[in-house]
Amino acid sequence: MDDLLKYEREYWQAGYSHIAGIDEVGRGCLFGDVVAAAVILPQGLVLEDVNDSKKLSAKKREKLYDLIMEQAIAVGIGSVDAATIDQINIKQATRRAMKQAVEQLSIQPEYLLIDAEKVDVPIPQLSVIKGDATSQSIAAASIVAKVTRDRLCQGEWDARYPEYGIAVHKGYATKLHREQLLALGPTPMHRKSFMRNLFVEEQTLF
Repeated sequence: MDDLLKYEREYWQAGYSHIAGIDEVGRGCLFGDVVAAAVILPQGLVLEDVNDSKKLSAKKREKLYDLIMEQAIAVGIGSVDAATIDQINIKQATRRAMKQAVEQLSIQPEYLLIDAEKVDVPIPQLSVIKGDATSQSIAAASIVAKVTRDRLCQGEWDARYPEYGIAVHKGYATKLHREQLLALGPTPMHRKSFMRNLFVEEQTLF
């Protein structure tokens, strides 16, 4: 666990006390918003089991989400919808969601640790490849973003479009999702720019 604080320790020692970890979820989905979170944890705090959200069970993520929300100095959430993703592309949308998340923090961070991205804010920052597996702050942000988005998938979004199975596949291109898309067509919350290839492949089958 200790090495998950190596980046944080380096910047704490350099005099930055409020370090925000930033990550996003939903980048590869066909449906719904891309959601980002920014999390500032107290200096020196070690959260057992906090790791890349993809490696944790849903139950574990929920538990850690509550712990992070309780212990964090500040948490910010940002999201960008499907129409905007189609307009500006997923990379720009991801950066915009991350920027919103930083701006939503109730305390101004002095340093940003970001999972393999840059954020357009005048705050010193480091882009960390596989950050959610190497930095506790980024891992915490990945858990908060994932739980936030999953709750939308299982709640509001699934209620809005119940026949698509959003609660099950969370908007990813599973077999069920692709079949429902072919049968019913896309909703306004589907990312049209992500589906061109999907339907090109399908059409060549007929």
